[in-house]
Amino acid sequence: MDKPEARRILGEHLTLYRQRSHQELLTLLDRPETFEVRSGSGVLYQLEFQAFWDDPGRQTLRVLGSIDDGGIRAVLPLYEDFIMAPDGNFVGK
Repeated sequence: MDKPEARRILGEHLTLYRQRSHQELLTLLDRPETFEVRSGSGVLYQLEFQAFWDDPGRQTLRVLGSIDDGGIRAVLPLYEDFIMAPDGNFVGK
């Protein structure tokens, strides 16, 4: 896997999730979103985005995005995440 290419693709898609509201991201708690993207170099990558309660009491969500190319990275994908508070602010970054 071309790590710089994969990180760029993951980052681009994670940016789109960061633009969603806290309410919209709640749907990822029960239903992760998985899809494939073919890169400019022709590699087929699988991306998955899911949410977990980071702090249920404060209602903060951790959104995790991962990417792999079906090779060994399917077992150990690259990932990035962010935490969002109910008011839409990001926590920790």
